[in-house]
Amino acid sequence: MRIKSGVTTRHHKKKKFRLAKGFYSDKRTKWRQVKQQVEKSLAHMYVGRKDRKGDFRSLWIERINAACRQADTSYSRFMCGLKKAKIALNRKMLSEIAIRDQASFRKLLEISRTA
Repeated sequence: MRIKSGVTTRHHKKKKFRLAKGFYSDKRTKWRQVKQQVEKSLAHMYVGRKDRKGDFRSLWIERINAACRQADTSYSRFMCGLKKAKIALNRKMLSEIAIRDQASFRKLLEISRTA
C-alpha cells in the first residue's frame, strides 16, 4: 500500500497561498505565480529589514549634524572629539539627546571641543 502525499502537499500549498493573500491578480490564485511571487516577496522583505537599519543610522547622523551645525561645528569633528574623550555613546542616543535635551548636548559639544 502506497502513501499518497495529498495532505502534505495541501498544507504546503495552503501556507504559500496564505502568504500570497492581497497580491494582484493571478499572483494570489495560480500556484506557479504564487510560488514565484512569495519567494520574491520574502527575499525583498529580508533585504528591507537590513536596509532599514542603515536608513535609521543615516537619520540619526543627520540629526546630530544639524545640532552640531547650530553650535558652529561639524559632525565629524564632534564625533572625533567624543572618541578622543573616550565617550562611548551610540548615534541613536546622541540624536535623542540632541533633540530632547539641548543642555546636555551642549556639554557634550564642549567636552568634544576640549578633547
